[in-house]
Amino acid sequence: MSTPLLEVRDLQIALAGDGTTYNAVEEVSFQIGRGEAFGLVGESGCGKSITALAVMGLLRRPLSVAGGRIILEGEEIQDASPAEMRRLRGRRIAMIFQEPMTALNPLSPVGRQIAEMFVLHQGASWNEAMDRAEDALRQVRVPSPERRIKDYPHQLSGGMRQRVMIAIALACGPDLLIADEPTTALDVTVQSEIIDLMAELCAAKGTAILMISHDLGLVANMCRRVAVMYAGRIVESQVAQAIFATPRHPYTRGLVDSLPRLGERARHGRQRLREIAGVVPSIAAYPSGCRFNPRCPAVSDICRSISPEVTALAADGLVRCHHHG
Repeated sequence: MSTPLLEVRDLQIALAGDGTTYNAVEEVSFQIGRGEAFGLVGESGCGKSITALAVMGLLRRPLSVAGGRIILEGEEIQDASPAEMRRLRGRRIAMIFQEPMTALNPLSPVGRQIAEMFVLHQGASWNEAMDRAEDALRQVRVPSPERRIKDYPHQLSGGMRQRVMIAIALACGPDLLIADEPTTALDVTVQSEIIDLMAELCAAKGTAILMISHDLGLVANMCRRVAVMYAGRIVESQVAQAIFATPRHPYTRGLVDSLPRLGERARHGRQRLREIAGVVPSIAAYPSGCRFNPRCPAVSDICRSISPEVTALAADGLVRCHHHG
């Protein structure tokens, strides 16, 4: 890869509580190139969202960046001041949050919330900004944008609110869009529309995407490369096709096996979905050795006592497993 747009090196995020500090995220490293769609996948509680918040400079106590580097096009931003990060957010990096109803201001019309981006980051007048906000709604295919621009968030459907969030995020043409579970609580048809729209607009603008999701299938269809995160660490990273064809970590294999497949039917004509036994451990109770060992079907003594090192794979991939072969 040429000089990456975003590079995260050995990121460590600490959680302070009860007089003890826990490592919520450890040794997380990845790169995203200009215009690339990169996926970060894992179950809830694996550390995906707080990794994204660290990149955005939005971590709040008791969470904090305790180590590592976050580099945006050659510039380290992990120690940037709040004022410096405010200048970057929206203009260079933007984020779509999981639930637009809580991310949008319920007391402000959606048009004004979009227009604020043009006023704050591009110095537009409010009249000009409102005209551009209407165009932004039109680009994300909100019907009757001249009318919808005056609506409040509660007057819109979930899919329309998510389109407004996309319009806000892409208003100033950021270099990187972070999408954190952008289709949560949407029905399947609307999910597909939102993902296609986001991919289309980002491709047209040359915007890179960090797609965060628990849905490996969704991410693999959209992203060229995928990293799998478990219990605060990246356990595997490969190109999307290889993740499906030759998953090297047992956790990745479990995620792939849990996806529904056409043509597979169990008794009584119903498809039986496979699952990964157990749950993600809490930050305060990460097991010794490999963090996946209590749930792993291939666990051995070494897995319970020694944390596996990162092993390089083809095409800039990596895996963290004693038995990856």
